[in-house]
Amino acid sequence: MGLGLLLPLTGCGGPTAADSARAEVQRVLDRRAAALLGHDETAYGATGTRTAYTRLRALPLASWSYRVTAVRRTGAGATADADLRYRVAGYDRAPVDVRRTLVLGRTAGGQWYVTAERPAARAGQQLWDQGTVTAARGAHSLVLGTGGAAADLRSYVRLADRAVPAVSGAWGTDWSRRVVVLVPRSLAGMASLLGSPAAAYRGIAAVTTGEAGGSGRTPADRVVVNPEAYAGLGDPGKQVVLTHETTHVATRARTTAATPLWLSEGYADWIGYLGTGRAPAEAAPELARAVRDGETPPALPGDADFAFTSEPTALARAYEGGWLACRMIADQWGPARLGAFYRTVGAHGQRAGAVEEALEKVLGTSPREFTARWRAYVRAQLG
Repeated sequence: MGLGLLLPLTGCGGPTAADSARAEVQRVLDRRAAALLGHDETAYGATGTRTAYTRLRALPLASWSYRVTAVRRTGAGATADADLRYRVAGYDRAPVDVRRTLVLGRTAGGQWYVTAERPAARAGQQLWDQGTVTAARGAHSLVLGTGGAAADLRSYVRLADRAVPAVSGAWGTDWSRRVVVLVPRSLAGMASLLGSPAAAYRGIAAVTTGEAGGSGRTPADRVVVNPEAYAGLGDPGKQVVLTHETTHVATRARTTAATPLWLSEGYADWIGYLGTGRAPAEAAPELARAVRDGETPPALPGDADFAFTSEPTALARAYEGGWLACRMIADQWGPARLGAFYRTVGAHGQRAGAVEEALEKVLGTSPREFTARWRAYVRAQLG
């Protein structure tokens, strides 16, 4: 290759000021992450504010790293966008991936330091954004809260530790058999973790999310408690809730776009109520009332019926209808067939045809026959 061909390649300029600032901020955040993982508060403080270090002290971390995606200069300081990836030791098989915004200042000598960190726009909070994290460990669970003592979380540990083997006994052991439970101070705190309005979860005792406050790109499940609704339950109800949510953790890998909510929610309720001795009319009071009034549903509940913003009675009937559908399969075909049906539906990959094919393949029936059988079962159990 002649010299004339080389000259254009060597004519490019060096790094821009923006590139330089981004690289410098990245190095600061790398040091910050290493100090956090190494439990070195002095080194952490050398990179800026120590607030997060104090709040995160109780969180057992296997990894923690930032990837700076943009830096915007603001007079003497800057604002940086970054992807934070972290993994809770012993629980997360893949890192949680969340978007963060950091505010930085600069010393007279030109060194960057962090003055604040917060969720990025339209990203949910992380638990430490709400206060100092406390932790309580169980045999199968890690319960994380804010503002209180670890002793306050022991009741959640006790119930979660019962939930995990109960779920494994019904679903099987092809899952992590561990659960992380987040207990914010209030309904508002729960909603902030989930990045949604509080009104969407009023009356909902807990939800399970692939990533509380995260991007949804990694399989790190969290059970997020609404402490206000949860506190109104008796111990049996609290156990049902945590077992239901733990079922969602266990079945996550087999729950796909093909899985209707009547099946995923009904199956979680089916495991949740196992061994409780609750009669169908006790566990499904709203649907029982409808049946007594001659209003047996004409069809299985659709996904829209499970929206948290639905009218409470209609929402309750949807959950109860899904539970009775799964209970019927377990009663009439056996629990093993119910598990196989769930897996077969999820394996289809897309909604169209998934339930129809699984009904024929696993249960030897059709949608029309199954619906008629379910309606008769609902009337027999609740009438």
